[in-house]
Amino acid sequence: MKKGLIALIIFLGALVAFPLIFQDPFPRHTLIMIMLYAAMGIGWNIIGGYTGQVSFGNAAFFGVGAYATAIMLVNFGITPWLGMLVGCVFSVALAIIVGYPCFRLQGHYFAIATIAVGEIMLLVFTNWEYAGAAVGIYMPILPESFMNFEFHTSKLPYYYIILVIFVAAIGVCWFFERSRLGYYCRAIKEDPDGARSLGINIQRYKMIAFSISAIITSICGTFYAQYVLYIHPTSTMDLMMSIQLCIICLIGGLGKLYGPVIGAFVFIPLTELTRVYLGSEGQGVDLMIYSMLIIILAIWRPQGLWAIFTKGTAK
Repeated sequence: MKKGLIALIIFLGALVAFPLIFQDPFPRHTLIMIMLYAAMGIGWNIIGGYTGQVSFGNAAFFGVGAYATAIMLVNFGITPWLGMLVGCVFSVALAIIVGYPCFRLQGHYFAIATIAVGEIMLLVFTNWEYAGAAVGIYMPILPESFMNFEFHTSKLPYYYIILVIFVAAIGVCWFFERSRLGYYCRAIKEDPDGARSLGINIQRYKMIAFSISAIITSICGTFYAQYVLYIHPTSTMDLMMSIQLCIICLIGGLGKLYGPVIGAFVFIPLTELTRVYLGSEGQGVDLMIYSMLIIILAIWRPQGLWAIFTKGTAK
């Protein structure tokens, strides 16, 4: 336990110091994207890894968070921080609407249902004129300030904001893992009938886990909207994003606290490097690498890369 805490402190210290040592935009951008996807992966892991409900619709929560912030800022001049809270509320509402009927399904039927929900949301926003339709929404260029959530001269403020979100996501997952809710969710994953026989309300706890996942992902959506200052349906609600979150957790380790973190540190640099150095000619190369990595892990370490650090134990 002490060794793990020391390692975590060193890791977080390195993240804090990183942008002060590497001041070029690309290294900072890469680590920003790593922490963004790691936080979203942690959110996905709560419902997919711990609870065993494989969701391919989490990108919808990311999009709701991004669009809630953008619409409120562009149309009403409301600060993105309040838009972030509104996005969380709408994402939880969507999770409840989706979860109530879909959690009655099991196995691959639930996964298929979440794909359908994600595609429906994508079509709705692609054709919704008030939300910019397929063109998307350009965020207004406001004076640089924390309240406006815009920083034009440096990526450093964005870096530390996503670092706080990333650490908060780890903290939420840490408490979830050790709470009664976390134990109930793992019981639901391992043996739903056994959990039900012990009096665990399966629907209720699945819904709570799904809502927590939605909140974390929605907050990341708000950050992304303010970071790039332009969103459209494909960049925020595409099915590929949900698949990427699943891959990140598979690579790092399903149902492990630091699994999504390890997965993001492997996944995102490959994506960014192939994008920068290969451009459009290298499109799909990263997915080929991930596929090979997943096949190797399935044979060598089915528990994910986290098993290397724990020597295959269930820590």
